[in-house]
Amino acid sequence: MRYSKYNAVRTKVNGITFASKREAYRYNQLLLELQSGKITDLTLQPVFKFPCGIKYIADFKYTEKGKTVYEDIKGFKPPVFNLKMKCFKFHYPNEELKITK
Repeated sequence: MRYSKYNAVRTKVNGITFASKREAYRYNQLLLELQSGKITDLTLQPVFKFPCGIKYIADFKYTEKGKTVYEDIKGFKPPVFNLKMKCFKFHYPNEELKITK
């Protein structure tokens, strides 16, 4: 078994490989919410490229109560994460970004 630098264990669900067990678990929760109609338009790994050359990849994107939500699963926040969040909030001030532990 191969571990990441943050000791996350890659986990496969429905043929999709996730970076961690926590991310795979959240994906299963979102699938249930999608089936129940609580959310719509579930997308995996939306990419944001900022003019400063920084790229940020969230884990999930979905619509809840008519609002687009971007969600990132973090067990550990690497040092560059704060910079990426500042870029996201600056360039997308009206978008919601949920950080789930």
